[in-house]
Amino acid sequence: MANWIASLPDAAQRYLDGRRLDEVECVIADLPGIARGKAMPATKFSQQKRFYLPDSIFYQTIAGGWAEAAGEGGFTEPDMFLVPDLDTATAAPWTADWTLQVVHDAYDSAGAPVPMAPRNVLKRVVAAYRERGLEPVVAPEMEFYLVARNIDPAQEIKPMMGRSGRPAAARQAYSMSAVDEYGPVIDDIYDFAEAQGLEIDGITQEGGAGQVEINLRHGDPVKLADEIFYFKRLIREAALRHDCFATFMAKPISGEPGSAMHIHHSVLEAATGRNIFSDENGRETAPFFHFIGGLQTHLPSAIAILAPYVNSYRRYVPDQAAPINLDWGHDNRTTGLRVPVADPGARRVENRLAGMDSNPYLGIAASLACGLLGLIDKAPHRPVFTGDAYSGEGEIPRGLFDALEHFAAATALRDLLGPKFARVYEIVKAAEYNEFLQEISPWEREHLLLNV
Repeated sequence: MANWIASLPDAAQRYLDGRRLDEVECVIADLPGIARGKAMPATKFSQQKRFYLPDSIFYQTIAGGWAEAAGEGGFTEPDMFLVPDLDTATAAPWTADWTLQVVHDAYDSAGAPVPMAPRNVLKRVVAAYRERGLEPVVAPEMEFYLVARNIDPAQEIKPMMGRSGRPAAARQAYSMSAVDEYGPVIDDIYDFAEAQGLEIDGITQEGGAGQVEINLRHGDPVKLADEIFYFKRLIREAALRHDCFATFMAKPISGEPGSAMHIHHSVLEAATGRNIFSDENGRETAPFFHFIGGLQTHLPSAIAILAPYVNSYRRYVPDQAAPINLDWGHDNRTTGLRVPVADPGARRVENRLAGMDSNPYLGIAASLACGLLGLIDKAPHRPVFTGDAYSGEGEIPRGLFDALEHFAAATALRDLLGPKFARVYEIVKAAEYNEFLQEISPWEREHLLLNV
């Protein structure tokens, strides 16, 4: 890795211009999307080509427990080796010294990609597109809440205090004044993103109290998932500077809308760059409808990935800005699948079901996989929906246990994502669900203690 700093992205080199790099954080996303890894002096990083972590990081639940997912060899915690992707090197501008973060890829002792690593899962799906001469393109939207500091899990989450000295208010969608209330946090988000070379397409106030949406420009799925992975960390760090928390929970505040990770999809012909969703006359094509058909067919089986926690299903409530259906419509935000107004060359399908609590690598991989299965199978689609889709019946699993049953039976989806990944993911999520069932909620104490 001689002269490795000279090969870094421009933003990283600008960040280090005239400065001495102190530390490098070697990071990889686990199943929830938490950054795992190790930090080391820059001089040591420059002398090594690979780093080691046990593969057991993919068997850990969000609560810190361990799932029995190690396979026939048992829980021996073998090392996997991590190889840095220097194209992902970026600043960690909130640290006290000059630090870079670098996303790593995971391989086993034989040199094969570790199938449980979320970045490898997404690469597998993208490769399946490319094997067919196709190039998938995504544009994610990130919704999250800025909330008051909460150090007692027994206490309800409350909106953050704004500059005016009043808590952030709900039902202020697209209000510039509402965004100004927490302008200092937004300013730091912009500054951190600029230092990291991350491009923000826009920031808006959403419908919840202290709820914000950040849109990213369209591009390569792996690159965009890396950016969301980085954005989650930088947004949390920006919030902490201003005595508040940023949360990506799907439903953090009762009575408020949930937070989604809407994913816009288009598919290009690799040889020509043509959007296969539009023909030469700008009309919708058969692949466009097959992609929608694939989403409608397979999304119920993918919900366990797009909505990975018990809290995720609190978001799917009628008239709370989250879809409960698999309908598709033109510029219709009540349908689970929306086709935004766009020129034919930018025709795309927006999946509005994914929650912001999903791992960005896995959420994008699962959504792309559903669409690709539709293209492969020439899946039929429903007629376009007009009107208020919230008035219909719900069509997606109502809870994590139901979602995992759908995922367990989804042979085609599991094969595309990787059977070993699917096995581990299902076991880990079942273990998390069992951990949840051991907790007693305030609702149960309030209504069952003396009444049943």
